[in-house]
Amino acid sequence: MRSTICGRLLLASACLVSGQHLWGQHDGVESQELPRLEVAILYDSLLTNVVLAKRFWMQGGSVQVDGQFWHGLGMEADVSGFHAENANNAGVGLDIVTTTFGPRYCWSPAHHRYSIFGHALAGEANGFDSIFPAAGAVSSSANSLALQIGGGMDLAVKHRLLLRVFEADWLRTQLPNADTNVQNNIRLAAGVVVQFK
Repeated sequence: MRSTICGRLLLASACLVSGQHLWGQHDGVESQELPRLEVAILYDSLLTNVVLAKRFWMQGGSVQVDGQFWHGLGMEADVSGFHAENANNAGVGLDIVTTTFGPRYCWSPAHHRYSIFGHALAGEANGFDSIFPAAGAVSSSANSLALQIGGGMDLAVKHRLLLRVFEADWLRTQLPNADTNVQNNIRLAAGVVVQFK
């Protein structure tokens, strides 16, 4: 599982870096905004439902790397981890790691210190250290598709240092749960962002 996550993160980072390099090769007469690379370190809280009728909170963190290449458009890679000691008061813990990648759009009004962004990411969710019932078997780990759609707001604090005031996302996973095998989660996050130009 760790090699899969590391491999995907390396691939996403390579795409971001090569995109920035290719943008630097572009020769144009018109003025162009410089490509930007940002790294965000966030604290996350996830409202999740292992089964349809019960909800509980998981705590964790995430690292996001995004590159903006053209008029606010860019790509983002996100690796997030969540933990609950006692999922659904069932006496069983739960750990989830998601690795997602996809397009991002950021809008910054001129002469203002804030920017607003939205993203649509897809990747993989890995659940472990829990119970995942499937047809005829029970496992302590499972993998599924992860879809993450949402956005948030950043506030400039100092040169190249931003505060992620908030981020809110819908995160859909499909880990086995002996019910619908679908989890619709709400992810809330805040933290710091370092900007490289």
